[in-house]
Amino acid sequence: MEGKKQLDVETTKKIVDQHWDNWYVAGLSDFIRVPNLTPMVDPNYLTNGLVEQAMKLVDDYINKIEIKGLSKKVFQPAGMTPLIVYIVDKSEGASDTEIMFYGHLDKQPWMEGWLEGLGPTTPVIRGDYLYGRGGGDDGYSPFSTMLAIKNA
Repeated sequence: MEGKKQLDVETTKKIVDQHWDNWYVAGLSDFIRVPNLTPMVDPNYLTNGLVEQAMKLVDDYINKIEIKGLSKKVFQPAGMTPLIVYIVDKSEGASDTEIMFYGHLDKQPWMEGWLEGLGPTTPVIRGDYLYGRGGGDDGYSPFSTMLAIKNA
């Protein structure tokens, strides 16, 4: 496969380890801190600045990982939630296959029943788990996607 980058387990592990704590977990933790609730429960979703705060935070982290050929487009018709599209230019030797990933920046209502010491907008790591609202409900998507692209 001349011209194609060969990925192996050790290279992938090295890239993930390099970015895991100071980029992936840090970014997802910062995302958890933003209390941007879904527009279905927050009537001020489009005016309180929280979706913009979440967008900027995620974008800042994505730019920190320095993905070659990355660009962004934001679509937001009046009165609608934004659609953010990241595009990565095809690298030399890559196939013509296009891939789309999806995630969302809003979070479901906090609900009751958090364990002692845990809350919706306070990221807490216990053992191998990161707790906080939005971390497991697609908040991980831009971080996981961009780390996978960084590895490719």
